[in-house]
Amino acid sequence: MPDIYTALKSDHDAHRKLLDRIEDTSGASEDRQDAWTQFYMDVKSHSAAEEETFYSKLISKTWGQDSARHSVHEHQQIDDLLEELNEMDMSQGAWLQKFKKLRHDYEHHIDEEEDEVFSRAREVIPEDEIEGYGKRFQERKDKELGLIAEKREDSLED
Repeated sequence: MPDIYTALKSDHDAHRKLLDRIEDTSGASEDRQDAWTQFYMDVKSHSAAEEETFYSKLISKTWGQDSARHSVHEHQQIDDLLEELNEMDMSQGAWLQKFKKLRHDYEHHIDEEEDEVFSRAREVIPEDEIEGYGKRFQERKDKELGLIAEKREDSLED
């Protein structure tokens, strides 16, 4: 099982490919819809699992709190964009405009995470404390996949 950093980076790489695939499609084509659904589901489950495993550990360390809080805040902003896009007609120009904003924001987030947050985490979380977190992350992500619809319904009720 990969360590937490490798597991997160692997997901980010898959997300970058899905973003490319979405951008290379047009309108409400089946390929765009399929790529969007994969991206939406994977990013939602990834973010929740990342917060519950990796960021909860990072935030428990004084020197990691600012990085963790900043990233969790970005997760909320990205989640808002995901939900907006999910409700829009992807054949409309407005969908593509919003998608480009999402892509920019998400790529900025994952680049920052890989370059800065991972470095900070490696400084403040001893290796023996984070051992096994790659497995925990994947298990939590699998569970989160099954909770997306339920969480979305709860969110709509708020």
